[in-house]
Amino acid sequence: MIKIEIDKGSGFCFGVVTAIHKAEEELAKGKTLYCLGDIVHNSREVERLKAMGLITINHEEFRRLRNAKVLLRAHGEPPETYETARKNNIEIIDATCPVVLQLQKRIKQSFLNDERQDKQIVIYGKNGHAEVLGLVGQTDGKAIVIEKAEEIGKLDFNKSIRLFSQTTKSLDGFQEIVSRIKEHISSKSAFEYYDTICRQVANRMPKLREFAASHDLIFFVSGKKSSNGKILFDECLKVNPNSHLIDGEEDIDPALLRNINSIGICGATSTPKWLMERIYAHIRSLMDK
Repeated sequence: MIKIEIDKGSGFCFGVVTAIHKAEEELAKGKTLYCLGDIVHNSREVERLKAMGLITINHEEFRRLRNAKVLLRAHGEPPETYETARKNNIEIIDATCPVVLQLQKRIKQSFLNDERQDKQIVIYGKNGHAEVLGLVGQTDGKAIVIEKAEEIGKLDFNKSIRLFSQTTKSLDGFQEIVSRIKEHISSKSAFEYYDTICRQVANRMPKLREFAASHDLIFFVSGKKSSNGKILFDECLKVNPNSHLIDGEEDIDPALLRNINSIGICGATSTPKWLMERIYAHIRSLMDK
């Protein structure tokens, strides 16, 4: 019989677990609860909570809201979101991940300390990502965002640089940017860098590589919006070319299941365990046909 295994290390990180728990807790009270943006970058989990009554809104809808209760997801928000809530009498259920919250505080403090100095605050992260918007917001929009080492040309190497990272970015990518900046920065300019990548996410990579290499076929389960999902799926591909990114069981091509001895199922920090278990059951059913 073909071996099918779910990766024990995959599934929600503690920040997402906390946010979903807070949402479920509030929804159980039977009152209207809004969420600013998708609570997690997984459409299946968003739909599950929608069925329980969670209403997802965007920032424009949030600004029009009055006298309501709104949950802020784990990604965090910029200061203006809290100011809007205060003006509009919106009660905030703050589920910002503690790791993200600490990073926001560090960037804000750095910005306030260096506001009048000739120093650039740089964030290694995905432009437009919810977490990154929250981080840039701590600097009144002045922080420079770079997504990859090739973009360091945006920086002025005659000015000092202070580098931070989005919590879910690749550690290797961060180290490459550090190396590139060191090569280019003026000897008269200071360069400080802070590895602010969440270790719960970073530590998954070596274990995920090991898991992916131990199976003939890998199904990596992730929502298409998940930044972390793209990074982790790439790690699977590096060690196992027979890795496939799927959103749900309907994405599985039965032809892939032929002539293999083992299948591994894994996912992003935004992938619910129940979805991986459903995919496991679906694969078993295909095998039984």
